[in-house]
Amino acid sequence: MSAPGRSTAKPMQLDAVSKKIIEQLQVDGRRSYAEIGKAVGLSEAAVRQRVQKLTDAGVMQVVAVTDPMQLGFTRQAMIGIRASGDTRVLAEKLSEIPAIDYVVLTAGSFDLLAEVVCEDDEELIALLNSQIRNLDGVLSTETFVYLKLHKQFYNWGTR
Repeated sequence: MSAPGRSTAKPMQLDAVSKKIIEQLQVDGRRSYAEIGKAVGLSEAAVRQRVQKLTDAGVMQVVAVTDPMQLGFTRQAMIGIRASGDTRVLAEKLSEIPAIDYVVLTAGSFDLLAEVVCEDDEELIALLNSQIRNLDGVLSTETFVYLKLHKQFYNWGTR
């Protein structure tokens, strides 16, 4: 099973209009269907249908992106994990932990990377020792504590 919004199937073929709709929402996810329709040459109803189709297919999500610091989560970190066994199984287990917001299988020094958002260092320590390191298949971890989030954007377009 893949993460919400992620598919392991062949990517959906998008026409130019669908790509323009996605790009409009990447700039402002609150933009009205009527505004998007004017920008891409469709009716409000047609835009609504396309957006629904794109979200149902897992091509995109329309979400509120927050600043964790402003919500009281003062510690973010990326955790590199070296594993044994099937990393896909371990990725599923990690994905079930609420404090982990990002899990990816990698090649290189680590088998997986997991991004965590915690209220403080004590929560991070507990998460590492009580949850992550106790999972079957975790051989070792290396934690990269975020000192400052310098850039985080989601408007890379559709190419």
